[in-house]
Amino acid sequence: MSAPKKVVLAYSGGLDTSIILKWLQTEYDCEVITFTADLGQGEELEPARAKAELLGIKPENIHIEDVREEFVRDFVFPMFRANAQYEGLYLLGTSIARPLISKRLVEIAAETGADAVSHGATGKGNDQVRFELSAYALNPDIKVIAPWREWDLTSRTRLIEFAEQHQIPVAKDKRGEAPFSVDANLLHTSSEGKVLEDPGVDAPDYVYQRTVSPEDAPDQPEIIEIGFAKGDAVSINGKEMSPATLLTALNALGGKHGIGRLDFVENRFVGMKSRGVYETPGGTVLLEAHRGIEQITLDSGAGHLKDSIMPRYAELIYNGFWFSPEREMLQALIDKSQEHVTGTVRLKLYKGSATTIARWSDHSLYSEAHVTFEEDAGAYDQADAQGFIQLNALRLKLLAARNKRLKS
Repeated sequence: MSAPKKVVLAYSGGLDTSIILKWLQTEYDCEVITFTADLGQGEELEPARAKAELLGIKPENIHIEDVREEFVRDFVFPMFRANAQYEGLYLLGTSIARPLISKRLVEIAAETGADAVSHGATGKGNDQVRFELSAYALNPDIKVIAPWREWDLTSRTRLIEFAEQHQIPVAKDKRGEAPFSVDANLLHTSSEGKVLEDPGVDAPDYVYQRTVSPEDAPDQPEIIEIGFAKGDAVSINGKEMSPATLLTALNALGGKHGIGRLDFVENRFVGMKSRGVYETPGGTVLLEAHRGIEQITLDSGAGHLKDSIMPRYAELIYNGFWFSPEREMLQALIDKSQEHVTGTVRLKLYKGSATTIARWSDHSLYSEAHVTFEEDAGAYDQADAQGFIQLNALRLKLLAARNKRLKS
């Protein structure tokens, strides 16, 4: 690969990406453009601008963008229409943010005439795959620079030495070096490494940042109602909200009640197992509510088919294939299923759990006349069940007869 002349860097303003910024300048003698996305990580982003300027980046080459609404509307909500959970548990909070960041990196590269993009993902994790598959899907000619796979700064000591050599500020806190790695956005927080690397040891309480301990949550449950239109949440307690505003509100409600904690050992796409501690308070409430409204609005055949493809859909997102044709094909099927997923769900939030307690919809398929234990006025003839059972039992009877004959 020829040396890049202009690189768009996914820049957080932290130590690692600041070192990468300076390394790109010194290693490739190239112009660097920074992109910092406000995904709802809960941090002030203006310090990233000041840090980039300190490292010699021209003001016009510093891009800081609020993409929270796009993130929830175009990435999180489509994923939640599928009720996607990787390996049955993980709500894909980190995975779903990477394609949006890659999309903007590639777009800014096109706008500024850059010939490469760069990221700070390590060579051991999933994020390098997600960033790069997304970038290549959007621009097959783009160069991708992954410093962690190239440089010789292979220890914390070497990184600090490089930072001090190039006058890069190294923040110090009361505990010294951070005891674990954190990734955060509006959907979740993810904590990995250091004190969490031994899956046989309980995660310390200080790892949790968005949720109170369920034991310390309020002793009284809170009842809320979430309104849906075609599979997407649109209101809380009758108040209509934008996608990002709604998820922010659900985060506050879920966090207050200790909802959405997950201590999980997952299978990374690159082959190893990894232990992470996730907090997805709003997403956990949203998943329960979406399941609740689907219970009365989604046909059984459609719902069971949708559930059967969910693991494959979730795996595609986890592995970085958001912009693949197969994900888009599955999304079309999922979105078709949501045409009548409209209505309201009432939930109880209490001590770490979100539970559906009522649901109603003008699009409901639920017929009280058919399921009542009282007189049904001829809505259902119970005698019809005899023929239904006999037809479904036919092959089982033939199998049993064959097996009985062979044993005798």
